Amino acid sequence: MAGLFFVVLAAAFARAETADTGEGALDSYFRLVDRTQSEQPHWMSPLFMTTPRLVERFRYDNIWQSRPNGVDLANYGAGKGLELIAFERVAVLLGVPAYFVRKTPVGTKSGWADETFLVKYRILSANEESGNYIVTGFLGVSVPTGSEGFSAGKTIYTPTIGGGKGWGTRQEGFDIQSTLAVSIPTGDRSRIGVPIVWNTTFQAHVWSEKFWPEVEMNLTHWSDGPNDGKTQAIVTMGVVAGRFPITGRLRAVVGVGYQVAVSSYRTYDHAWLVSMRLPF
Repeated sequence: MAGLFFVVLAAAFARAETADTGEGALDSYFRLVDRTQSEQPHWMSPLFMTTPRLVERFRYDNIWQSRPNGVDLANYGAGKGLELIAFERVAVLLGVPAYFVRKTPVGTKSGWADETFLVKYRILSANEESGNYIVTGFLGVSVPTGSEGFSAGKTIYTPTIGGGKGWGTRQEGFDIQSTLAVSIPTGDRSRIGVPIVWNTTFQAHVWSEKFWPEVEMNLTHWSDGPNDGKTQAIVTMGVVAGRFPITGRLRAVVGVGYQVAVSSYRTYDHAWLVSMRLPF
C-alpha cells in the first residue's frame, strides 16, 4: 500500500510539472479536476476539520498536545495523505498512518496509528458567482493496522455530512463550513466508545485568496465506552496561507493554529497544529 501510494504521488507531481505544456497522458484527468473544482467554492481547507470541498493535494499535519497528568502527545501526519478527485462528484483520500510519540512522567512510548481511508460524494455545490455553497457526504474507514497501544483494534466506520456557505468573492469574503460525524466501531464498543463530533469553522479571506484567518469549534460527545455521556469542547484559532506557485500546477499551502479546551471535561488541555499541503 505504501509503495503504491508514493508511486501515485510521484506520478501526480511529475504531471504537475508538465501540465502547462499540454503533454502527458493525464491531461484529460486534470481537465476533470479543473472542471470539478470550478463548480464549487474556492475556500481554503480548515486547519482541523475536514472540508466538504473536493480537493487534489498531498497533506501532512503535525499536532502537539499537552494532556492532563504531565502527558505530552505528538501526532505526526494526523492521518492525512493523498486526496484525489476520482470522478466529477467523488474524491478519495488515501491516508498516511499517523506516528505517535507519547511522553509521560514514567517514560516514552511511540508507534503507528491505524490506516485511514475516506470517500467524499458532493451532493450539491455552487461557486462564488452562482451561490457560494456546498453539501457533501463522507464515509471514512479506519483499519486496525497500527502499533499496540495506538491501534483501536477494530475497523471503524465514520459516516459524515458536511456543508458550507460563503459570502463575498474569491478575493475577499467570509465562509462557514461545518461537519457532523459519528464513528462506529465494528466491535468492542465498551472499550472504544462511539464519539459524535460536530465541527464548525468560521473563516475569512483577504489578500487575493492567500490569507485565511479562522476560528474552529469542535464539540465531541461520547456514547458507550469509558467516556460515555461526556462532552468535550475545543476551540482552534489560526491562519492558513498559501496557494503559492511552485511549478506547473503544484502549489504550497501552510497553516498554523492553537487549540484550547473550553469544557470541564477534556482529553487534552491545549495543542499546537502545523499543516503542510501541496495542492496540484
